[in-house]
Formats: sequence, C-alpha cells, structure tokens
Amino acid sequence: MTPPRMKGVCFDFGDTLFHSPDGAAVIVEAGVAPQVARELWDKIWRDSKTPAAIAVQRDLSPEAHRSGWTALFAQADAHKPGLSTLLYERVMDHTRWLPYPDTEPVLRELRKRGLRIGVVSNVAEDLRPVFEAHGWGDLIDGYTHSYEHRIEKPDVRIFLEACKAMGTAPSETVVVGDHAVDGGAVAAGCVVLLLPRVEPGQTRGLERVLALVGR
Repeated sequence: MTPPRMKGVCFDFGDTLFHSPDGAAVIVEAGVAPQVARELWDKIWRDSKTPAAIAVQRDLSPEAHRSGWTALFAQADAHKPGLSTLLYERVMDHTRWLPYPDTEPVLRELRKRGLRIGVVSNVAEDLRPVFEAHGWGDLIDGYTHSYEHRIEKPDVRIFLEACKAMGTAPSETVVVGDHAVDGGAVAAGCVVLLLPRVEPGQTRGLERVLALVGR
C-alpha cells in the first residue's frame, strides 16, 4: 500500500522555529557572575521541560503562564531579588525570540513545494504578530494556540485542531517539534519529526522535513 503524500507541515514554535533570548545574559546584567548565571539559566531551562513543570499546565491562560514561569524563575531570586520578574518580562516576551538560521529558508521551500504550513504551540498568547514582524505572515496557513483551545500538547485534540486549521488530514501532515509532548501527534495519525537539541543560533536541522515531504 502506497503511503499518503504529505500535504502539510505543522511546526512547534519554541526551540523548533524560534529560540528564546539568552536568560543568562539577563542574569549577568543583574550583577551575577557569568559562570554562575550560565549554570543557573541552563538549569532553569532544563527544569522547564520536565514532566512536573509541564503538568502545571502553564499555557492554558496568560495568568497561568505568568504564574508557572515566575515559579520556575524564582530560583534566581536567591542571587538577586526580583530576578524572576525581570526574566519573565525579558525572556517570555515572544517578540524578543529569534528564528533559527534555517527557519525562513525551510518555510519558503515548503511553500514553494505547495505544502500547507501550520504552527501548533503550548503558548499563552497569539503568535501571529511574531511571524508577521519577520514578514512571514503569508507563509503560515493556520495557528493553533493552547490557550485558545484550553488544551495542551500532548493531548491528541490539539493536533487534530492544528490539522483542521491547516486544512490537511492528519495522515497527510508532518508535525515537527523538539519535545516528547510533540509526539502526541502520533495518536492523531500524523507523522512526527522530533529534532535534537542545538545551541541557540545554530542551524536547527529543519531541512530534515524537506526529505520527509518530498517534492
């Protein structure tokens, strides 16, 4: 039996298409030694991806987002009072997030090949302005935000909503992400590509999806 041709690609946002500003730099600006700041920030970011942190469901509303993230950032307050608030304001402002070097070329190549493109994210705000600010608004066919649907990845329903927003069937859709929660798309019937971690600013490896979808 011939597998269905892929007609759409749905991307995670954070650590897949875009990366956050360097929280360690924010901590250094507050007067903490660079090595201490780097170790602290790396620990905070690792902690944010644990099952316990994700179970808090911080991306169901703006209020839950602020509460969940400032709780994670609170470990920085021992080094400088008020750092948790500063980190939230500086790092969690998605207009400050930066695309990986291969984000735009891959999005444009997918569009050139005629594929539908979507974004599905556990997030507490609308990501459209972020893409529009880079001139990519016309490249995205559908956005699926957890706070709008009141469901988070890995819940299969958010991936079904993402396919609906893109106008593709799950069996014709590749979901690209960086975390096990993105693997929930398998239960929806999608093909899933999980990318290994890279350092901010490095090439993300998004060209792998081009081989999956073909020409």
